[in-house]
Amino acid sequence: MQQFEETALLERSFMADEALNLGPSDESRAEQSSERALSREVLGVVEAAALAAGRLMGTGKRDGADEAAVTAMRRYLSDVQVNGTIVIGEGERDEAPMLYIGEKVGLCEPGMPEVDIAVDPLEGTNLVAHGLPGAVATLALAPKGGLFHAPDTYMEKLVVGPDAKGKVDINAPVKYNLSILAMSLNRDVQDLTIVILDRPRHEQLIRDVREAGARIKLISDGDLMPAVSAALIGSGIHAVMGTGGAPEAVLTSAAIKCLGGEIQARLRWRNEEEKKRASKMGIDLSEDRVYYTEDLAPSDEIVFAAAGITTGDTLKGVSYFGNGARTHSLIMAYKSGVVRFVDTIHLNRERGGRVKL
Repeated sequence: MQQFEETALLERSFMADEALNLGPSDESRAEQSSERALSREVLGVVEAAALAAGRLMGTGKRDGADEAAVTAMRRYLSDVQVNGTIVIGEGERDEAPMLYIGEKVGLCEPGMPEVDIAVDPLEGTNLVAHGLPGAVATLALAPKGGLFHAPDTYMEKLVVGPDAKGKVDINAPVKYNLSILAMSLNRDVQDLTIVILDRPRHEQLIRDVREAGARIKLISDGDLMPAVSAALIGSGIHAVMGTGGAPEAVLTSAAIKCLGGEIQARLRWRNEEEKKRASKMGIDLSEDRVYYTEDLAPSDEIVFAAAGITTGDTLKGVSYFGNGARTHSLIMAYKSGVVRFVDTIHLNRERGGRVKL
């Protein structure tokens, strides 16, 4: 990994203060400058994880790909200028050697900002192992207390883009939400595409969506990036529905907040042991409580980053060539209002690399 040197950075920035001439205050400008500086560092962290895991695409080595991503992400995180604490990670300390919940990461020097960090070094281990689309390396950070400390269980989720924000209701029937979503997007229900994890638990949900007339895209793993796509105009994805990991819901909320969309979620316990552990964390055990975007990502200073490992709807996967590799990433900073898609070439200087457009 260390032989790669970043030599080309092609960025498209949307909603940047400078471009819009919003004229932020000096205090706001300083906060945004800090946020953007962290954005650049975080970008390198997810790129490192993607480059490491991408080497194992299609090898069938599910655990090996995850280990490579975790190791690379942890190594690069140690240089980030923060006093960081992992709040969403690879599990408890006795389950994971690194990036475990509660682990301190970053340079951790006096005066550096204290931040909570949520990571998924490899979202879609099966996708990488089998060479399937949509695997990514992701990370979100916010000031201490700015991200929900989700228990390791499931959540039922409803994710929509900005047009339907505040209009749908996870407690309402599927047909109602699809009707509201269609009206919000000025289209018919049959024009909608809903992403659902292909799981037996979703048989009734799939029937309901089909009976309402919407189209369905079933995915085998990884509902985070489809949720991001639902908040992007032109992605062809209009909502994500169904039950998936609660930790992934926190990462999703960070991304969705940056994009102006909305996530609604309810806890879905798998067993009593999960409830006991969550109770010790001070988590409300009710399955009726709805967690909204602001509950899962309450901070106004959020940075989210994702790097593609295998090509999906939003990000291209890592491509390797004789003298280096190329990554495609998404980096967002909420307070700054910046969304960047970053195309980066990493050259191996020892092989005399050249850059090709």
